[in-house]
Amino acid sequence: MRNVKLRAGVFLAPFHPLDESPTLALERDLQLASYADDLGFDEFWYGEHHSGGYELSASPELMIAAAAQRTKRIKLGTGVISLPYHNPLMTANRIAQLDHLTYGRLIFGAGPGLLVSDAHMLGLNAVESRAKLDEGLNVITRLLAGEWITEQSSWYNLRDAHCQVLPYNRDLELCVASTFSPNGGVLAAKYDAGMLCLASTMYQGFDALSTNWAIAQAESAKRGRVMSPSRIRCATEMHIAETRDKAMDQAREGYERYLLYIKNQSEQLADSPAHHTLEDLIERQEIVIGTPDDAVAQIRRLEQKVPDFGCLLLLEKNWANPVDTRRSYEMLARYVLPEINGDNAARQKSYDWCREKRDGFIETIMTANQNAFAKHAADNAQEDAA
Repeated sequence: MRNVKLRAGVFLAPFHPLDESPTLALERDLQLASYADDLGFDEFWYGEHHSGGYELSASPELMIAAAAQRTKRIKLGTGVISLPYHNPLMTANRIAQLDHLTYGRLIFGAGPGLLVSDAHMLGLNAVESRAKLDEGLNVITRLLAGEWITEQSSWYNLRDAHCQVLPYNRDLELCVASTFSPNGGVLAAKYDAGMLCLASTMYQGFDALSTNWAIAQAESAKRGRVMSPSRIRCATEMHIAETRDKAMDQAREGYERYLLYIKNQSEQLADSPAHHTLEDLIERQEIVIGTPDDAVAQIRRLEQKVPDFGCLLLLEKNWANPVDTRRSYEMLARYVLPEINGDNAARQKSYDWCREKRDGFIETIMTANQNAFAKHAADNAQEDAA
């Protein structure tokens, strides 16, 4: 039994092939958040990208503002805002306003920016992005806490900068993107933030998961804090169906379309993921295309790296059609999470107890019936005698 109940969420970059209507693709992304909310998922994340063609959400804030109008309880995360691309005051103001629009359901996810092509268009040196992420977090967290700031750096100049509207939720959660480097764990500890482990089951990412978690714990201890594993999100690709063959049939065509994007980015590299088949990734245990049992096994692997990690994020890459994707989410909610969280342990105990006692219970019922018949006969005899 876990000490921390596993939550479920969806992390949507998103990925949409070039032959689809971008309008309808974004609409489906909003509908998916509503469906996840109906299933009881806890989190839904939208990304920020500006180039490459497939990852067509330029503003997670806009997606969240729209999704907030269609959902009731699910938390909505910026996954992530690329801080070096934005003035810190403007980011802080958008976050504060968005927290009000969601009635406190916002999670502020921040990162350095993944695509070098995005930084290139802005005239930025992507090598400097991680340092700018730290600078940006330092300023934004202070602004969101109500501080007035006059400060100048190589990429912003603030004079009496302040948020005239503070967040709805004064305990607004911050999460920092973490992949292969120790940077995510260090920053999560520094800013008392959660960790978005976006490469949790990738070949190098899985190995780095426990290392980055240890770094985050050690850095938190230096600051007199203890980081709870409930704040760790582990992201991975999963598509499940009733059988492995069925799941493979549903995901294969979409994976091939997704692979065109990866090939466009990195096919020239010998170790590019563009050269991997679905079978390769399954064999390397990087993804799950299978059954609920396969999903449970993958979660157990992640628990070995970070015991009691808080949230499983499904990296939604649009491999299956919308109907099959929703069915996969439903099966995760119906079968996988209850197994991981022991939701049915009390029911199973009661079920087993009734089986163990059934002979005695049936004997009691039979005795009660016999007594009822005997009483009925005696009553009739007494009436006849009268």
